[in-house]
Amino acid sequence: MEHPSAGKAFRLLPWLCFLPFLALFVGVFHGPLRKMIGTWGADDSNYCYFIPPAVAYLIWESRARWQSVPACPSWMGFLPVCLGFLFFWLGELSGEFYTLYLAAWLVAVGYAWTWIGWPRMKRLAFPVLFSLSMLPFPSFVSTNLTLRLKLISSWLGVRSLQVLGMSAYREGNVIDLGFTKLQVVDACSGLRFFLPIVVLSLLLAYYYKAAWWKRTALVLMSVPISIVTNGFRIALTGILYQYVGAQAAEGFLHDFQGWLIFMVTLGILVSVMLFLKRLFPEGMEVRAPEPVRDANLPSQAPPGPETGIFPGAAALILLAATLILVQKVDFRENTPIARPFKNFPSRIGYWEGSRSSMGKAYLDALYFSDYAMIRFRNPQGREIHLYTAYYASQSKGKSIHTPDSCLPGGGWVFEEAGVSSFPVAGAPGDRIRVKRALMTRDGGKSLAYYWFPQRGRVLTDLFQLKLYVFWDALTRRRTDGALVRLITPVYESERPEDADARLQGFTREIVPILSQFIPR
Repeated sequence: MEHPSAGKAFRLLPWLCFLPFLALFVGVFHGPLRKMIGTWGADDSNYCYFIPPAVAYLIWESRARWQSVPACPSWMGFLPVCLGFLFFWLGELSGEFYTLYLAAWLVAVGYAWTWIGWPRMKRLAFPVLFSLSMLPFPSFVSTNLTLRLKLISSWLGVRSLQVLGMSAYREGNVIDLGFTKLQVVDACSGLRFFLPIVVLSLLLAYYYKAAWWKRTALVLMSVPISIVTNGFRIALTGILYQYVGAQAAEGFLHDFQGWLIFMVTLGILVSVMLFLKRLFPEGMEVRAPEPVRDANLPSQAPPGPETGIFPGAAALILLAATLILVQKVDFRENTPIARPFKNFPSRIGYWEGSRSSMGKAYLDALYFSDYAMIRFRNPQGREIHLYTAYYASQSKGKSIHTPDSCLPGGGWVFEEAGVSSFPVAGAPGDRIRVKRALMTRDGGKSLAYYWFPQRGRVLTDLFQLKLYVFWDALTRRRTDGALVRLITPVYESERPEDADARLQGFTREIVPILSQFIPR
């Protein structure tokens, strides 16, 4: 028979182990956690501040459910802990913060699982999974999502204005009202209340006492409802503009429109709940009652310390080992550029170039080791803008920024995007693959090529870039790499195919030259 003091000691053991876990967890993840909380301050992510208290309330509110089953330490919780550390090293070596956020979540959840076991963890499933909503999206995901929402919202806004009898036309994310032009900027994309509405729909579905398909329908409906209502907001801005001028698109009136549309969207979601309840009544459906532990019946005795301590202790050992490796081992060696870009020729064939430089704000934000910006012009007056940047070492927050995110952030709208391949002497296999984007901005068209020379490889995809940075940091202790971007206007007298021919010819000229500057 187990001595009563042994059971009491086991119940105190998780709390005694919590302090060393917290210290080690903060030691390993303090950088990503500080970055994540700092990201919450952005306008599109400030709803994340409400997620931790909401999760705490959900756990407290459901305490009767999860306390009705005894804690049962389990090695199953060690699996998400191990997966979390795999994600940690993937994010740490590749420089991807979202992977590190996910790693911290997996380690924290897995450690709790090792102590409380699956029966309790299953009853905490919704609060645990809901806490994922406080992880900000990677920048390239949020940028692409913002771009798509801007295009959809501007199209809906124009259609609404046309239905109301107003003259409105759209070009990209610019709405021409005749008397003025409205640009659908990031703040009007709808992302700012699209994500909070989806999060709120999850909470509404959780408290909605109905069949699972009704809850699922409610969450899915939140996506088109939030997009459509934001389109109406843009239409409302266009209507008010002719009466109050620019104040309709800025300041208090603009913010009030956003708040009003948010409340209208929330009201529509509640109406959907009532509609589903009325149209599809639950009838005489009988639900199985939630099991509740009878205080008068003996509960299952918890495992003794000799069986319960090992999963949690193993997680602590992994945390400690990771902290030591992070502090003591440098997986990135600075690889200097072969030749500084200031020596890059400003005359290539019949192309004459003029150099330009970046402002200090951009230099501080991009963290490259060296760069070149040169505008080349041929005898016919056609231009190609060359930008190349070299990174001697890539790490968290200090890695290559893909043009997939930067160009849309500068107002460019991608009409076409894909990968193009053509023969180039001096490239690996005498052929090069580049990312190709046909873009519009302010009524003009341009064509862009860009690629990533990375330690003897030529990459075009951000995921490839991150995976190879991780692998080469692990196996070669190298994370250096470069970005090469070419942009040429598509002139009124030519087709996109002519711009393609111009960029392909220029690429064949500069690839052998770039190989003298970028280490292989």
